[in-house]
Order: sequence, then structure tokens, then C-alpha cells
Amino acid sequence: MLFALFFFLLAGHALMDYSLQNDSMAVCKCRKSKAPLAISVPWYYWLTAHALLHGAAVGIVFRWMGFEWHIVALFAAAETVVHWFVDFGKCENWYSLLVDQAIHILCKMVWWAFVATEVVKPIGL
Repeated sequence: MLFALFFFLLAGHALMDYSLQNDSMAVCKCRKSKAPLAISVPWYYWLTAHALLHGAAVGIVFRWMGFEWHIVALFAAAETVVHWFVDFGKCENWYSLLVDQAIHILCKMVWWAFVATEVVKPIGL
């Protein structure tokens, strides 16, 4: 179960950051974007939507793995907030894409560690 949890957290991240993040979102989520669409839709809408999708992916994985809704909501909210700030920093050029992705993976490791150390457990365990 631990391997599967970590695998699907990483897969959900890859899905949201690469397969399901279109060019508009990737560009317009940055505060200094000059893209035409960024002028009509504020950058923080794009960034918040992107972060919420990441939070949803984490929540779906935790629920699928048998965790109670309050645990699901906690991890989904944590992922949303952390992802928002990490991507904001990347958009501001505070660090590279490599560092951005390393921080995102580190977050998945932290969520996984809560389960591995039995701080949180699935229903029935």
C-alpha cells in the first residue's frame, strides 16, 4: 500500500503538471505574464485553479487508498496551498524548474511519510 500511495501521488502530480496543464495555464498563472489571455483573466485565477487541481489529485489518491474524508480534505488543502506558493516562486524566477519539481516531489514524500509513520491510517487499520 505504501508503494502504491507514493506512486499514485507522483503520477497525479505528473498528470496535473504536464498532461493536463495547457499552455494558457502554464503561461497565464505567472504574475508578470504578458499573454493576451492573462490580461483578461487575472494571473491568480490561473494559479489558484492550477493549485486546486493538484489538491484534488492528492485528495482523490488519498480517498482511493481508503482514508477518511477529514484526512482527504487536510492533505488536499495542504497540497493546494503549498503548490500555489511553490509555483508562485517559480514564476517569479526565485528558482529553476528543477528546484520547483524537487519541492513538489518532496511534498509528496512528506504526505507519504505521514502514512508510513502511521500518523494517519486508512479506514479500518
